[in-house]
Amino acid sequence: MAVHINCPARIGARPGNPFHQYIAVTGASDLNVAGLPEGLTFDPATRLVTGTTPPRGTYEFTVAAGDASKSVYLVAGEQLALTPPLGWSSWNYCGRDVSDAKVRAMAKAMVDVGLIDSGYAYVNIDDGWQGERCPATRALQPNEKFPDMPGLCRYVHSLGLKTGIYSTPWKISYAGFVGGSADTPDGHVDLEKDCGAGKAKHGVYSFHDEDARQFAEWGFDYLKYDWNPIDVEHTRLMSEALRASGRDIVFSLSNSAPFEQACEWARLSNVWRTTGDITDSFKSIENAKKWEHSILQCGFMTQDRWAPYVGPGHWADPDMLVVGNIGLGGGLRESRLSLNEQKVHLTQWTLVASPMLLGCDINLLTDEVLAMLTNPEMLAVNQDVLGDQGRRIRAAGRLTRESWGDDRFHGEYHDTEIWCRRLVDSSHAVALHNLDASTRREVGFALADLGLTGKVRLRDVWAQKDLGDYCGGFAAELDPHDCLLLRVKVG
Repeated sequence: MAVHINCPARIGARPGNPFHQYIAVTGASDLNVAGLPEGLTFDPATRLVTGTTPPRGTYEFTVAAGDASKSVYLVAGEQLALTPPLGWSSWNYCGRDVSDAKVRAMAKAMVDVGLIDSGYAYVNIDDGWQGERCPATRALQPNEKFPDMPGLCRYVHSLGLKTGIYSTPWKISYAGFVGGSADTPDGHVDLEKDCGAGKAKHGVYSFHDEDARQFAEWGFDYLKYDWNPIDVEHTRLMSEALRASGRDIVFSLSNSAPFEQACEWARLSNVWRTTGDITDSFKSIENAKKWEHSILQCGFMTQDRWAPYVGPGHWADPDMLVVGNIGLGGGLRESRLSLNEQKVHLTQWTLVASPMLLGCDINLLTDEVLAMLTNPEMLAVNQDVLGDQGRRIRAAGRLTRESWGDDRFHGEYHDTEIWCRRLVDSSHAVALHNLDASTRREVGFALADLGLTGKVRLRDVWAQKDLGDYCGGFAAELDPHDCLLLRVKVG
């Protein structure tokens, strides 16, 4: 088995804050980390680098495992999430029925099946944890399903993982729990009275500072902040509160961020949702609910336009992965996506440099899906430190235009699509998609589409094998709802 060092090659952290980084490696048991800056230490037993982030600057250290080595750069400054976050989130697994026990079980499963060693890092609690506010601090406290939040964070951290939490600037969350604001200065919210029309309303008093301090004190590393329409002022307030909390907390906005304020989402957050909620439908959804959107709607229709605003520390997110099995609290079932459709899903999220958060029971992942999720060459493209979002470079066949949400026009896709992403080593990742439901199609591109001439070497990322040298271009026959992910290198 080949050795792959899967920890991020560039890690962002804020000076003086606690530092916690698992060194993810597959294919080797021996591991050495050398050249860490003062204030950080490596424990080979846990594979954790911990301590306090050093003063502002860029620090290089070396990770060696088996016959492989890798330079890792710690960038101490303002930016977090210099590569797209990878991990798991509770909503598509258990919905509002999330609990301490379920989160601990999925954290352990992430270690047991090896996702942690492929670089998956976050275990995130979605809507459903919230109780009442503390009378003394006015900070939001957990309900009876989470009896020991600090203990839960310590447990997840002890495994080498990081953990996230959920909130909203509304008075009441989507799932009907206490939000981040209220109409009374003590923060009390009458859930029975205010549910319904009051759910999507901001309270007179906001508790972003109190909640950010509490999240940091408990030990959380990620915040999903969920409301619609997302607005700049509430984003700014929580962004500043997290920055002042004394802990590195990745800030993720949900959902349907307005494109018109793209610069603000990139400036104030690390991740912003570009769509409504995804479901496990590839193309069409019969009798779709207002919130339901397909893989093609989320991943293909509108993502191209966000590319100028994406880069290290700020990622456009077409929503969570719907591979494996999903439930939403109503009983788990296998994804309605075929194995090839799940591959298309993962390929497109990789090409657009999206965060990849699972929403399944990790213990029930099939060998085939787990192999895709842990494919080191796919993950290397997703985690490429250049942070370039892929663009649509060619499309053919039937054009489909669709809209969603307030009858606004949103985007389009074709029967066949080709997307390209520039990588830090001057190579390109190219995805060839046949999105037609019934027809096998030839899909190809010219090297000129990539701005290249001469001879290139192609590698099939999913098969992890070289295809040989090509001049002029490349084409392949693809089955319906299938794709090919290539790495294109000059010379």
